[in-house]
Amino acid sequence: MSGPDKPKVVTTRWWWVRHAPVRNDGGNIYGQKDIACDTRDREVFEAVSKILPREAVWYASSLTRTHQTAEAIWATGFPKPASLTREPDFAEQNLGQWQGMNRAAFLAGRPLGSHWFADINEAAPGGESYMDLYNRVCRAIERINVEAAGKDVIAVGHGGTIKAAVGLALGGQPERGLAFDIDNCSVTRLDHFAAPGHVSWRLPMVNQQPWIADARHEAMHQPAGPEVETTKLA
Repeated sequence: MSGPDKPKVVTTRWWWVRHAPVRNDGGNIYGQKDIACDTRDREVFEAVSKILPREAVWYASSLTRTHQTAEAIWATGFPKPASLTREPDFAEQNLGQWQGMNRAAFLAGRPLGSHWFADINEAAPGGESYMDLYNRVCRAIERINVEAAGKDVIAVGHGGTIKAAVGLALGGQPERGLAFDIDNCSVTRLDHFAAPGHVSWRLPMVNQQPWIADARHEAMHQPAGPEVETTKLA
């Protein structure tokens, strides 16, 4: 079908940014604990700011570290949005009584090859299962896809949150989303397409670390001296 009768496709572009690294966790599981992050690496935030759209609606979880990360992006000179919507459904998984336990010791007692703290249906004592997290993240994404249809959406979230979003984009398969690494400050782009009677997703990039590409680009354009040339050829 073509011409004026062709159904219009509305594209909503999601730009997920994982919060900056947490340094003061003592090697322990923190989950939904409202713990601060380290935003001192300006070069990282400058690189992230270069690839994010200037005209976008902004969301962040209810946890402080996502708001600190957004502020660090804006501090590079990125135009600060008129508002940042606090979205509790984008918070990290509530890991209940596991929070505060030594991470390495806990994971050592888990099945070999596990991508997460537990089976997706196993709830942490006093907390949530990964499926609880997945379902609330999906619920919020579906709502925002309607509210912000056709726009760029920048969402600052957490490793578990972004893995859930990837699982949704892969056809509603949370286990497949868990197979991806989501590094601190990385950018994940997920495009949502909606037409009458049809929705689909595209994954242009997952776990992109723009500061790495930026550093390579700068190195390639350094003044060419004998030592620089030798380094480039090595």
